[in-house]
Amino acid sequence: MGKSRRTVPEELLLLALDPATGTTAQPQTLDLGLAGAQLVELSLAGRIVPEGDRIAVVLPRPTGDPTLDHALELLRRRGSPVRAAHWIGGPRLGLRQTYLAHLERCGMVTAVPGQVCGVLPTTRYQASDDCTNAAIKQRLDTAIRTGVPPDPRTAALAALAHSVGLGKHLYPGNEGRSSRSRLRDLIRYDPLGGMVAHAVMDVQNGLPSQQNRSAQAGTAPSGSGGRAGQRSAAGRGGGGGGGRVAATRVGVR
Repeated sequence: MGKSRRTVPEELLLLALDPATGTTAQPQTLDLGLAGAQLVELSLAGRIVPEGDRIAVVLPRPTGDPTLDHALELLRRRGSPVRAAHWIGGPRLGLRQTYLAHLERCGMVTAVPGQVCGVLPTTRYQASDDCTNAAIKQRLDTAIRTGVPPDPRTAALAALAHSVGLGKHLYPGNEGRSSRSRLRDLIRYDPLGGMVAHAVMDVQNGLPSQQNRSAQAGTAPSGSGGRAGQRSAAGRGGGGGGGRVAATRVGVR
């Protein structure tokens, strides 16, 4: 994977970066969103596919991005498909710092050392190119303003931004209420991004086994229809996974 295009995790973190403070919004949930964003990017790169609410590796070849390749290798080692919520909620916290260091190495952000209360050392991060951040935000603004279905990458980014609570950071106050609502609604334009975003929200709500319980009750469909209906009833918008892939694959649990 070349670096002509920024990855979804990189863009999600850049969206969360506050230019005034040099810190990230929603730090408690951003790790979950970044784990989900890795799944989206690996899918866009053709390395994994959704199977209902599970993720399966179909091409274990490295992408060339070390952070993504580490996630891909962990998935490959599982040996059978893994539920997206179980993967996202797994013991991989610290992704925010990992990606901040990654962005610094790539020259996308600059680390600025400082102190808290004049004593405790801290590091703040400034985007190296404000135009880059503005361009990412503009893609979301355009999709919200025009109502034209966005491309899968932008739809997935919107879904993840909503899932980790970045709506109030991107569109604050009462004047941003309608934009936040439309940001949430963009989740329906990318089935995988929607499924991953719903998994992020499930983990936040302590419900990683929600689909498991529904399946045992005979109510969970294979694919997106039933889950999208459940989420629409909750006011979150649609989502879901894809079908099965007939090709031989390296699985993940």
